[in-house]
Amino acid sequence: MDSTEAAVSRETLDWITRLMAIDTTSRDSNLPLIDVIAAEVRRHGVEPVLVPNEDGSKANLIATFPAADGSTHGGIVLSGHTDVVPVDGQDWSSAPFEPEIRDGRLYGRGACDMKGFVGAVVARIPDIAAQPLREPLHLAFSYDEEIGCLGAESLVKDMVGRELRPRACIVGEPTSMRVIHGHKSINLFRVEFHGVAAHSSLTPRGVNAIEYAAAFARFVRGVAEEFRDEGPYDDAFDVPYTTCTVNLIEGGIAVNTVPAACTLHFEFRSIAAVDSHALVDRFRSELHRLEGEMQAENPEARIDLRVVASAPGLDTAEDSEVVRLATEWGGTASGEKVAYGTEAGLFDQGGIPTVVCGPGDIAQAHSPDEFVDLDQLVRCEAFLDRVLAHLRL
Repeated sequence: MDSTEAAVSRETLDWITRLMAIDTTSRDSNLPLIDVIAAEVRRHGVEPVLVPNEDGSKANLIATFPAADGSTHGGIVLSGHTDVVPVDGQDWSSAPFEPEIRDGRLYGRGACDMKGFVGAVVARIPDIAAQPLREPLHLAFSYDEEIGCLGAESLVKDMVGRELRPRACIVGEPTSMRVIHGHKSINLFRVEFHGVAAHSSLTPRGVNAIEYAAAFARFVRGVAEEFRDEGPYDDAFDVPYTTCTVNLIEGGIAVNTVPAACTLHFEFRSIAAVDSHALVDRFRSELHRLEGEMQAENPEARIDLRVVASAPGLDTAEDSEVVRLATEWGGTASGEKVAYGTEAGLFDQGGIPTVVCGPGDIAQAHSPDEFVDLDQLVRCEAFLDRVLAHLRL
């Protein structure tokens, strides 16, 4: 054990590695992990609120530790997601769900994204419960962040519905403990082009779904180029404009058959200056135009659009209380915004001022041999301890 490892509390490391060892890949249930956290919350006298998904296979967890006067309104939220991305096809140096410490780093799926933060929070539940608080502390752990912030929508809706009204929220995504006050929205779509099959020697009798999908892909690229060349811009981002891209396309059954079906997935990530609803309408309008062309060839042709995921961006004012508090608690002051999406925008949309600040580097997230530097966990522990000190009577 080196000096850095020794500086991370044993309780924190134990909780982080315990949570990392539970495979919560988004395609699977997160309930085994939620049950473990719920049991720890109950052990310290608080009954958590579980907000399940439609089929009950997953759940959000909200735990409110009340103020000394019994109040549950106001206070601070510490938030993280419980799911992780798949490890399929990745070349790992160690078993991804068997956490391992090497050279001052903790390796394993979820180390930085984001069981490092969640585990550090859970490790502090005994301290949270033991001390009288002048304001409540809320723990908010969600499911399915990695496939579009799906769980956080109902999590925030529950908090708003119970009028908890927290005055600040920290989403502990990996930022190298920088205080991030803005990120882009994320909007994911699936478009199904339904053409008409025909032998390729008789192309006028068919409607080529791939060709129309390709035409739409070029339209998406054109919109992306327009944002790149004309803005609007926000120089706080490393990519300072709204991006649009087609990332997956599937279609066709044979080289001599006019394809009757093609499915295309595209996304856009918008800065605050862009009206995301208007942009969606622009894409819908182009699909309506293309559908008209397809149906002119054959009335049976059609296009179906489905919104796979949509999460708002974050644009918290740099001079806001939550930015000031997170910096006072030990987060590194930063004027930066990030291109990746988080659940922070949903909290903000629910009227809860929010920043993103957590241990680890986003560059390590989703990668083989994902890791978090142990000194980042030390900083995270100090940050959380200052949050608790701020709330104590």
